[in-house]
Amino acid sequence: MEKQSAEARIKELKLELRPVSAPVANYVNAVRTGNLLFLSGKGPWSEKGAARPHGKLGREYTAEQGYAHARSVGLDILAVIRAELGSLDRVKRVVKVLGMVNAVPEFEDHPKVINGCSDLFVEVFGERGRHARSAVGMSSLPMGIPVEIECIVEIE
Repeated sequence: MEKQSAEARIKELKLELRPVSAPVANYVNAVRTGNLLFLSGKGPWSEKGAARPHGKLGREYTAEQGYAHARSVGLDILAVIRAELGSLDRVKRVVKVLGMVNAVPEFEDHPKVINGCSDLFVEVFGERGRHARSAVGMSSLPMGIPVEIECIVEIE
C-alpha cells in the first residue's frame, strides 16, 4: 500500500503553513537524532498573526476555542517539520504529542482541546498521524498562552 503524500493533503485541505517563528529563548525549533525529530513546544497565534492569545481554558476560552488554538499550534509544528526536512513527506510516523493546557483548576476537557492538533495530524498524515499522547493541565504557560504543544516524529 502506497503512503499518501502529506504535501498533497496540505493542498487538498487548503491549509496554509506560515513562516517558521524563531524560538523565544536560547533553544532551537527542532533537534534530529537518528531517525527521530524532536520538536520544541509551540504556542498559538491570533487569526491575524499579530499577537498570541492570552488566557486560561475555563475562564477566557472554551474547550472549542482551545481546540482551534491547538489546531493552529499543529499547523506551526507542521511548518517547522517542513522547514527542517524540506518536505512533510519525509515523516514516517508521528510518534508522541505532549499537549499542555493553561487551565483553571476545575477545567477537565484537556483531551478535547489537544484533539485540535491530533485531528490535524491524522487529516494530514492519515494513519501515520496517529500517535501516543499526553494532554495535561498547567497552572500557567509562557506569556499566558492557552496551549503549548511539542511532539516527536519518526522520519525517513
